[in-house]
Amino acid sequence: MNPSRLFILRPVATILLMAGVLIAGLFAYRFLSTSALPQVDYPTIQVTTLYPGASPDVMASTITSPLERQLGQMSGLSQMSSTSSGGSSIITLTFSLDLSLDVAEQEVQAAINAANNLLPTDLPTPPTYKKVNPADSAVITLAASSDTLPLTQVQDLVNTRVALKLSQISGVGMVTLAGGHQPAIRVQMNPQALAAHGLTLEDVNTLIGNSNVKGSKGGFDGRYHSVTIDANDQLRTAAEYGNLILTYQNGAALRLKDIAHIEQGPENSFQSAWANNHPAIVIGVQRQPGANVIQVVDSIKAQLPTLQAALPDGVKMTILSDRTQTIRASISDVQFELMLSIALVVMVTFLFLRNVAATLIPSVAVPLSLVGTFGVMYLAGFSLNNLSLMALTIATGFVIDDAIVVVENISRRLEAGEPPLEAALKGSQQIGFTIISLTFSLIAVLIPLLFMGDVVGRLFREFAITLAVSILVSMLVSLTLTPMLCAYLLHFVPPEKQSRFARKGGEVFDWLIRGYDRLLTRVLDHQKLTLLAALATFALTALLYILVPKGFFPTQDTGLIQGVTVATQDVSFTEMAKRQQALSAVIMQNPAVESVSSTIGIDGNNTSLNSGRLQINLKPFGQRDDKAGAIIKQLQQAATRVVGIQLYLQPAQDLTVNDQVTPSQYQFTLDDANSEDLVTWSPKLVAALQKRPEFNGVVSNLQDQGQVAYVELNRDKAARLGVTAADVDTALYSAFGQRLVSTIFTQSNQYRVVLEVAPQYQQSPAAFDDVYLKPSASTSSTASDSTSASSSPDTSSASTATSTATTTSSGMVRLTAIATIHQRTGSLMHMRLNQFPAVMISFNLNDGYSLEDAQNAITKVTAQLQLPSAITLRYQGETSAFQSATSNTLWLILAALLTMYVVLGILYESFIHPVTILSTLPSAAVGALLTLLLANTAFSLIALIGVILLIGIVKKNAIMMIDFALEAENKQHLSPREAIHQACLLRFRPILMTTMAALLGALPLMLASGSGAELRQPLGLVIVGGLIVSQVLTLFSTPVIYLWFDGIAQRGNAWVKRRQQQARSGQ
Repeated sequence: MNPSRLFILRPVATILLMAGVLIAGLFAYRFLSTSALPQVDYPTIQVTTLYPGASPDVMASTITSPLERQLGQMSGLSQMSSTSSGGSSIITLTFSLDLSLDVAEQEVQAAINAANNLLPTDLPTPPTYKKVNPADSAVITLAASSDTLPLTQVQDLVNTRVALKLSQISGVGMVTLAGGHQPAIRVQMNPQALAAHGLTLEDVNTLIGNSNVKGSKGGFDGRYHSVTIDANDQLRTAAEYGNLILTYQNGAALRLKDIAHIEQGPENSFQSAWANNHPAIVIGVQRQPGANVIQVVDSIKAQLPTLQAALPDGVKMTILSDRTQTIRASISDVQFELMLSIALVVMVTFLFLRNVAATLIPSVAVPLSLVGTFGVMYLAGFSLNNLSLMALTIATGFVIDDAIVVVENISRRLEAGEPPLEAALKGSQQIGFTIISLTFSLIAVLIPLLFMGDVVGRLFREFAITLAVSILVSMLVSLTLTPMLCAYLLHFVPPEKQSRFARKGGEVFDWLIRGYDRLLTRVLDHQKLTLLAALATFALTALLYILVPKGFFPTQDTGLIQGVTVATQDVSFTEMAKRQQALSAVIMQNPAVESVSSTIGIDGNNTSLNSGRLQINLKPFGQRDDKAGAIIKQLQQAATRVVGIQLYLQPAQDLTVNDQVTPSQYQFTLDDANSEDLVTWSPKLVAALQKRPEFNGVVSNLQDQGQVAYVELNRDKAARLGVTAADVDTALYSAFGQRLVSTIFTQSNQYRVVLEVAPQYQQSPAAFDDVYLKPSASTSSTASDSTSASSSPDTSSASTATSTATTTSSGMVRLTAIATIHQRTGSLMHMRLNQFPAVMISFNLNDGYSLEDAQNAITKVTAQLQLPSAITLRYQGETSAFQSATSNTLWLILAALLTMYVVLGILYESFIHPVTILSTLPSAAVGALLTLLLANTAFSLIALIGVILLIGIVKKNAIMMIDFALEAENKQHLSPREAIHQACLLRFRPILMTTMAALLGALPLMLASGSGAELRQPLGLVIVGGLIVSQVLTLFSTPVIYLWFDGIAQRGNAWVKRRQQQARSGQ
């Protein structure tokens, strides 16, 4: 049966069918979105709760713990981590990949509602959640600044006119405003003056709360008119709050402004941000998991002119960083490499066929197959990204293979004297089964990729399907359009009428075939030596696999560097700001740096006051000499000039599998039910790892050396004076906690009133002497009466002295009279992992070391330290994904081999021939692994995909040999040696052509430079290196292995016949 016959005899229908495929693909191409990589985001939700003034211990016990108990009961939750720091609780929930984020969102809201009754009653705002990965860097960063307006007004304008509009754009997950200058009314009390008048901060809180209200008041509905009731019940300005009357003393009004300074200032005075070292509001926009980054940024940029027009003339908004610039550049580079691959493949086809018509016919298969694939990509919801375009680039060498095999076979029959139509019909029939075998055996290699789980499966599923579809389309083109074009366009040209180039080329190929014939004869005469060499490739493959460094995913230069700064744990906010600005100034001196945004203070990403964030945007590739890795080293060296602060840098990546921001690129955690074990052992582990040559930037998030002023209350004395622990907490919160005591409502936003003592009283624990409390009237009266009735004169005198020491003339109780202040060390931040105390340790790799080396070193160090069995080490983020991928690598390769064996066994109806075909693979693996070693490139997921593709490419040579050998044995009745020898010579030219096409198709990837080259180079290295070595070896090893297995089969058949004869004779 000839599947091509109908198409050869109906050329018009064939042309129209192919034109339909082309038009559909071109139409679909216009609607394909663009992104850096296939969407593989983990479904992640971040729950944030703010409680200004609360210590890390209070946040952990009263907010984080109740929320965790409810959130931990959700189904599909793969990991829950939390950080509790001063005034902030952040819980990050990571769900399984197969769970819908919308379903997870509903469950998160239900869990928060269930925990509400367990949370503090004075919590200013309830917990909020966002569908965003906090470790994912902003897709675009903006800065708003003004030389004429205060930052509080700038933030208010940005918050009401910009952030809201940005958050409404489709695909935007979270809009963060860094800088902490949300406008507020700050009431800064003089505690001494307050106490002198017999008043407390709680009296001020009550006054403000009762004076600033905004409630419903009803209305009138008369016979003819209705009237709404309103009143001046809300205060809006600092002056209005200053005029509030606290009390009357001696007939005179004591106003708030008499004992306080009231001003309009930021709601949180412990947050700051800078853009290029100038004070600014930094706007970071993160996408939702699964959103197309290009579309999101394009939508944002389209809105920017409108948003800028909505701001006053004095406010300027600029773009600090745009992640899509490098993504677009990377996609453009891959598209260029795709076109270059097509050109190289067409060139090598012409060199082998030496005929314009014979070259054009298979060349048509390339655009048809690639463009036809776009249609399926659109229907499947795929995008144009680095991996899908890499699949198409590699496919250029594959899709032309089938057409080359068809054209070469028909051309050979034309040279034998057959008419074009007959040659096309017979040649396509002869080669049809080979084409089907080649196609389905290659697609079979990709099948295991479709069933891979976790991030690896999501990442490469699009790659595998894109490549498989292009190969399938190329098979259809090769069985339909290619033989039809051969029948009507190809003609035999006698040697004397050929061009000089064609004749010389033919002579070269004839010379090559003669040389191959002589070498093959010698090899077949020394089959045992060849078999030993083939076995040696198995051993060499295993050895090289052990030696080659292994990694997860190539580190990219995306043009963006993320930085984390860490100062001493007792650093003040003012000093931290100075050090952060000094560091930014040093960084901006580097000529490769285009812009720097810098933030400090506790927010959704930053977890302590002694740490900060930097986002360093590099100049485009053409405007800088060094890559991100070299620039990081330069910046870290320059940062040593700034004393008292450490800088940790890592390049931002398109693939983010972490769920939180860490100082260094790779992480693991230690968790234990006993937090004291973590405090004891994690510093020892960090110190040991810092001594290892594999690591740099080793740091943990354990911060237990913060300074704590511990108030030890004398409860007996406090009770005697009528003071409770609640009174003490409330007084301290009102004095030093930036207490939010009231809300100002407007139509566009809400603003808070902040109560605190004046800044000069917030400098040191000495300010405790200025904190006074008011005893309850009943308790004071009872205590006084009791003392008067029962005391002797001496006792009464002592009591009077004590009373004078502990209370003021107005009856106020000094805090330090009923409490002792201790200086202690304590934690600045508590981390929990799945509701257990945990410590995160992050690290970077030194040059020349792989992630596998790092994990081996960590295992060795932990064994040497003999960590307690209760401490569990868990790899996080990329290290966890690498561990999972490494454990599945060999299984994936075995699955590919098994799948191919099954497919080939079905096609050939044989158990032996598939083994012969698969025996060619070790030589390709040797070439691939050796090339990676020579190029000092890690065996990453990209390289693994290259090896799997090699399995599909290399077996083509064996299939073409064995198909013709079997045909020669069956139809020409040749001996196995004669048949395989003839098949090798007949298929030498198409084997060489297809190998060169695949090699040149991958060559641009190997030589890639510019944006995204780190992803493409490992794939190109593996394919080019594997093809070169396998081409040399398999041309000789395959026929020997074929004959060896044929001998085994013959001996097996003879043994079966003898057993059958013995059985019959025994009867």
